[in-house]
Amino acid sequence: MKKIETVGIVGAGAMGRGIAQIAAQAGLTVRLFDLNEQAVTAAREQLQQIWQKLADKGKVPADSVQTWLANVQACNDLAQMADAQLVVEAVIEKLEVKRELFQKLEDIVEDDCILASNTSSLSITAIAAPCKRPDRIAGYHFFNPVPLMKVVEVIDGLRTNPKVGDALMELARTMGHTPVRAKDMPGFIVNHAGRGMNIEGLKLAQESVAPFYQVDAIMREQAGFRMGPFELLDLTALDVSHPVMESIYRQFYDEPRFRPSPITAVRFAGGLLGRKVGEGFYKYEDGKKVEPEAPVVPALPEGLKVWLAPYHPVGHKRAAKLLKDLGVGVIATDTAPADALIVVTPFGEDTSSVVAEYQLDGERTVALDTFFGLDQGKRRVIMCSPATQPAWRDAAHALFASDGTPVSVIDDSAGFVGQRIVASIVNVACDIAQQTIASAEDIDKAVSLGLGYPRGGPLSMGDSLGAALILDILGNMHRVTGDPRYRASLWLQRRVQLGLSLRTEPATVAK
Repeated sequence: MKKIETVGIVGAGAMGRGIAQIAAQAGLTVRLFDLNEQAVTAAREQLQQIWQKLADKGKVPADSVQTWLANVQACNDLAQMADAQLVVEAVIEKLEVKRELFQKLEDIVEDDCILASNTSSLSITAIAAPCKRPDRIAGYHFFNPVPLMKVVEVIDGLRTNPKVGDALMELARTMGHTPVRAKDMPGFIVNHAGRGMNIEGLKLAQESVAPFYQVDAIMREQAGFRMGPFELLDLTALDVSHPVMESIYRQFYDEPRFRPSPITAVRFAGGLLGRKVGEGFYKYEDGKKVEPEAPVVPALPEGLKVWLAPYHPVGHKRAAKLLKDLGVGVIATDTAPADALIVVTPFGEDTSSVVAEYQLDGERTVALDTFFGLDQGKRRVIMCSPATQPAWRDAAHALFASDGTPVSVIDDSAGFVGQRIVASIVNVACDIAQQTIASAEDIDKAVSLGLGYPRGGPLSMGDSLGAALILDILGNMHRVTGDPRYRASLWLQRRVQLGLSLRTEPATVAK
């Protein structure tokens, strides 16, 4: 492979412009083409404005603006790509359009020129299939906005020469990005791994477990994510997210883990697309999200008695410490007194299942989520069964909010909210590893950088929260609901059985 010094980019929209920016800043010559010549002119003008603002703020040298702009050469004919060592397409997400473009480029560029697609959802193997040299075609999937999203997926099609991917990996580093390597499978790494958050969040809403804003608050303030599923869907917009959800579900032949929700289908049809149109799951005024008011915390009853169920040792220990910190003495009897609030601490079960299994008084029973810890200031979640009486629900709310910590009160759900979503995220990532779509290291890198997930990425997250607990949560959710979407990945199951980290690669895999 020749050293890549000249990069052709076809498509001068947001993605093409972003790729041109980082390539020019790395000192590469960029040939930018679009069927709409005005789009190329506009892209160069926007790049000049971006660079000038950076220079005015002292973030880049003043003389770099004209140097970088000179690196981006406007093209009005594909033939001007002839001497490029790499051509990246960033055109419309239609298979036939990309195929036709690459077939045209094959007659223009040199035999050792790499042809790369920025597709986010189409098969690289399918794009390359009609080409004369499918071995030089690979995926090069950047994320928007390209200069800020410092990760790029390098995708090998079935016929891609590994040296092509190697060259793209090295070029990504030169341009200041972190490359990750993936096999050609639906969603690659990031869009595949993102199914756990959005799909499970929508399932929670479909079951009326909690309103959208409460689910988001739980994922931010309890689970530690930068945003919840509905904030994320509003940001990406349903005209992008909904078709991707349907596409990945169908491409995996209706895999239950990726089953979309009719909620997005209805909202998509109704034009409630998200932030860019001013209304999605939230309303937006002057570009800012309008937050619903949080429920008022009830008054704490005097002399409240609490009986903490001992059935879940990890949860019991965490809840007992919290109650002690709150100044509440737990009643130490084998069974709950008739006048005490009953608190259970399940993992993956719903309140109703625990009440039925242990023959508790459902009217006085609430469940407390202990999975993420119960520190002051970190949102706490309590869950009621259909039998829980309002007075006992309010008493539990007041108790667990008595130190000023926010509390979400949700309806019955196998796995609360955070347990369900995080277990699904970890499980999907484990299955990506099991299918060898990417290495464990690259899965964590890609998801951490591409989606901003906490704790170093989904596999590291599973390790830090406890892989055995994740497995218990999934097993209980599967048992309670009967839904195969919660069946545990073999990658997760085997590593828990052997006491290994979820990032442990099998020794049989050639490196």
